[in-house]
Amino acid sequence: MKMKSIKMKNTETESVERNSTEMKSLETMSFSQKQYLKSLDRRRHRIWSARILIFILFLLLWETAVRQGWIDGFIFSSPSRVANAFVRMWADGSILVHTRITLLETFASFALVVLLGVGCAVLLWYNRALSEVFEPFLVVLNSLPKSALAPLLIVWLGANLKSIIVSGVSVAIFGTILNLYTGFREMDPESSKLIYTLQGTKKDVLFKVLLPGTLPLLISIMKVNIGLCLVGVVIGEFIGAREGLGYLIIYSSQIFKLDYLILSIVILCVIAVLLYGMLSLLEKKCSRMGY
Repeated sequence: MKMKSIKMKNTETESVERNSTEMKSLETMSFSQKQYLKSLDRRRHRIWSARILIFILFLLLWETAVRQGWIDGFIFSSPSRVANAFVRMWADGSILVHTRITLLETFASFALVVLLGVGCAVLLWYNRALSEVFEPFLVVLNSLPKSALAPLLIVWLGANLKSIIVSGVSVAIFGTILNLYTGFREMDPESSKLIYTLQGTKKDVLFKVLLPGTLPLLISIMKVNIGLCLVGVVIGEFIGAREGLGYLIIYSSQIFKLDYLILSIVILCVIAVLLYGMLSLLEKKCSRMGY
């Protein structure tokens, strides 16, 4: 009995020591992970600090060059002149009107690109013969310079909101269809075979394999398309608009108000960054959800 009790005590002691060793290793791993995350944060902060510093130095150099007469302020403007133009246009509300119009046109064209792109890609995947017929045409249309279509759209549809939205759609729609269709074809065939083995249909493959599996690809394409739609909208506004940032750029260049022109370009850059950031947040959220 004494031997048994001694063995039991030894076993309990060994288990306690083993548990304490595992806890220490976990604590050590946790500390090392924290250090690694802190190093990543420090690196991220350094990168952002460098970006902000470069941007501030660029603005200072630009302003100094104009004030010292190194470059012509009438042609190149300056940060202070652009800021004054923004204050004036903010006071009369005109900059808000132009920005709102461009944003609405961009969102409308982007929504149409997503809906039409997904729908057409699904249709091509569903009907292989249809894809073999139309794929060369899509490649040609995707390679065509979209700025060449804008004057034609103005003639066909008139100088109105519809032609500008269609101009934004035309820039991104063909690439969206081709990329999504390629993603559908490259999906794991074993998953599709499993659905068919379980007496599933092509519809089940679409909704349970293809669409969930290509969601990261769709969001990646959307991140590119939001900028392309903005470019297409601005091209349309160049030709057939009376409002919007594209119209403001053309009008400012014609009357040599380059402060307004550069201000419009700066606002377009800010809009592009914000829209891209929104889709990047959506991508991170989907990755956390396991997609």
